[in-house]
Amino acid sequence: MRVILAQPRGFCAGVVRAIEIVDRALQQHGAPVYVRHEIVHNRHVVDNLRQKGARFVEELDEVPQGAVAIFSAHGVAQTVERDAEARGLDVLDATCPLVTKVHVQGRQYVAAGRTLILIGHAGHPEVEGTIGQIPGTVLLVQSEAEVAKLELPVDTPLAYVTQTTLSVDDTRGIIDALLRRFTDIVGPDTRDICYATQNRQAAVRELSKQVDVLLVVGATNSSNSNRLREIGSESGVASYLVADGSEVKTEWFANVRTVGITAGASAPEEMVENVIDALRALGPVDVTTMAGREEKVEFKLPSKLMQPLAAREV
Repeated sequence: MRVILAQPRGFCAGVVRAIEIVDRALQQHGAPVYVRHEIVHNRHVVDNLRQKGARFVEELDEVPQGAVAIFSAHGVAQTVERDAEARGLDVLDATCPLVTKVHVQGRQYVAAGRTLILIGHAGHPEVEGTIGQIPGTVLLVQSEAEVAKLELPVDTPLAYVTQTTLSVDDTRGIIDALLRRFTDIVGPDTRDICYATQNRQAAVRELSKQVDVLLVVGATNSSNSNRLREIGSESGVASYLVADGSEVKTEWFANVRTVGITAGASAPEEMVENVIDALRALGPVDVTTMAGREEKVEFKLPSKLMQPLAAREV
């Protein structure tokens, strides 16, 4: 069996930063440190950090007063920030800088007198955090059909922002529908949409031309991982979302010669290797990596995590 790995795949810079914040907080403060919600949407990552001493909570009232509290990469509402401050928590914000950029853009649009439309998935932590970061009404739109149902005059001053785990392709139809319907609407340049989401989706579209079966390594609650699987299916390739090698099923590979593997932005490379090992259990495997974009983006850690570690290293 020939296995082709997508390039790029797996961890993005925002996920790397979030995990490192938890790791460094544990080094600096010792266990436990408390993380509000899953730091990223991946069970293996969360379990690994839990074993090191991270405790994952749903709400801040589960965190002892004065303890270290970390906000997940998805971002939080301003009410959560105020609650943490009122309870005297030592906060480390692991919100992805690209998510923070959306928050800033949204506030700027509202400050300019525009009604804000957020393109995203209801109930997703990033969407809930973004809505909670905007001082004013935010209208959530999930489809072109929902654009048609907006009860707004056509000349209403509007602006839109998007959930970062949606790509240009995911949002294009909705944005076009908004532009057709309303006469005074602005939004960020498409280059502002998350580079990692766009790159991984483009890689899967290219990979799908070369394989008989596509495996996407990622969690079922990971928006970007589910979208990668959908893109494979839309390309006419049998596509499956798996957390690790234990979920790989023999019957998927009857008469299959070439398998493509990619991974969502919160899936560690060791899980990709785990899936390859599961394929090796079925027979000989030849692994290659497709040509693709090399990502060199890095995001800075919070300064209060950098200084003490730097001092110790000296």
